[in-house]
Amino acid sequence: MENKKGNRLWNFFASVKLALFTIFVLAIASIIGTIVPQKEDAARYVELYGANVAHFFQLLSIQDMYNSWWFTSLLILFSLNLIVCTIERLPHIWKVVVQDNLAATSVDRLRKMAMRHDFQGQLTGEPALESVRRAMRDAGWRPSQTEKEGGTLLFAQKGAWTRLGVIVVHVSILVIFTGALIGSFYGYKASVMIPEGGSVDQVYQSNNQHTPIPLGFTVRCDDFKLKYYDSGMPKEYRSLLTVVKDGQEAYQKSIVVNDPMQYGGLTFYQSSFQPMDGQFSVQITNDKDKASQKFVIYPRQENKWPEEKVSFGIVDMSGPDMMQRYQYKIWFSDGKSSPSEFWINQGGTARIKRADATYVLIANPRYATGLQVVKDPGVWTVYSGCIMMILGLIVIFFMAHRRVWVFVSNDGKKTNVLLSGMSNKNKLGFERDMESICNRMEEVAQLTAPAK
Repeated sequence: MENKKGNRLWNFFASVKLALFTIFVLAIASIIGTIVPQKEDAARYVELYGANVAHFFQLLSIQDMYNSWWFTSLLILFSLNLIVCTIERLPHIWKVVVQDNLAATSVDRLRKMAMRHDFQGQLTGEPALESVRRAMRDAGWRPSQTEKEGGTLLFAQKGAWTRLGVIVVHVSILVIFTGALIGSFYGYKASVMIPEGGSVDQVYQSNNQHTPIPLGFTVRCDDFKLKYYDSGMPKEYRSLLTVVKDGQEAYQKSIVVNDPMQYGGLTFYQSSFQPMDGQFSVQITNDKDKASQKFVIYPRQENKWPEEKVSFGIVDMSGPDMMQRYQYKIWFSDGKSSPSEFWINQGGTARIKRADATYVLIANPRYATGLQVVKDPGVWTVYSGCIMMILGLIVIFFMAHRRVWVFVSNDGKKTNVLLSGMSNKNKLGFERDMESICNRMEEVAQLTAPAK
């Protein structure tokens, strides 16, 4: 009774219907997870869908679906289904790959194959057999042979290993799932805002508690640049990040969207930005000695650059214009001649000439760059699984297991040759292979097809 129950359980997990069901449900769930925003505040779901639907989402963990118990259970069920199906099919597939086709095939079976050709020739004995072998080799097939049923049976095959393509695809899916689980258990997604010129040594996990996570090093935003379209909409925002570890600058990279920085097993993506209210970033460069300094300033306050004995400030501002940018009125003094006052466009450049130097001034609002920080130790496992899947699919769809048998016999007057073959896919391509062998049989072995 126990064995019977065990067989029923095995058959359940080996069922193709179970595979189709889990794939269908996973596909529907993935569509829902794409449409419904994930990991938002509860009030956001009430606002979007109403209280009743929001409560239903909470019961089924739709708001964090990919980490829900039922989605994980579906993945486990699908994985068990794949494992059992693979174990079920592998012995049969392996038997086909390694079987002795000379011993396992009878001449009667060859005569019943759909792809077969008959030939006759005047050569007899070993010369006839050698001419047939040479014809097969010239057509690109390397035959082995055995004596069988009063004649000689030759066999050659190509692509026997392609039978394992479906196994490779099954294993690749399991490898991808394994990588995803590694990332889920040992990785995280977090975010952080870094003001231009500021630095952080921890990030905040993307959960309801916004759990702080120490980085083990410091990330500093040295510069933030914002470019606009002619319509005034942001075109590109770029952050210059520097990693500081043990008091030393260990790494630096300028990042934009889709070009992240990777360091210490973490990936830092450029995800957003926001202005720091009431704060401005001003960079001044002495064009003579190339000394340069960046300042964070507030409007209507005097600021000093002691090394250059320069004082400056923003005394007024106007805007925004049609490009959604502001203009700033700058007060500037080097303590040697009368102070200057002038207007400068946001992001524009002003050249301030003095008796012994020319200063270049650039003024912008101060921004904070928004970074998404991802730790995913399973990503290379996932990539490996994807590569395996691509290779397996190439084998399944574009390669075939092709087998060719040639039976050579003699009736005392002439040599009879039976050419038979089969392919598990791409029958049209295999017909061309058979045609090539037939041509070589006629040219090299001097065989002719009997009149019908």
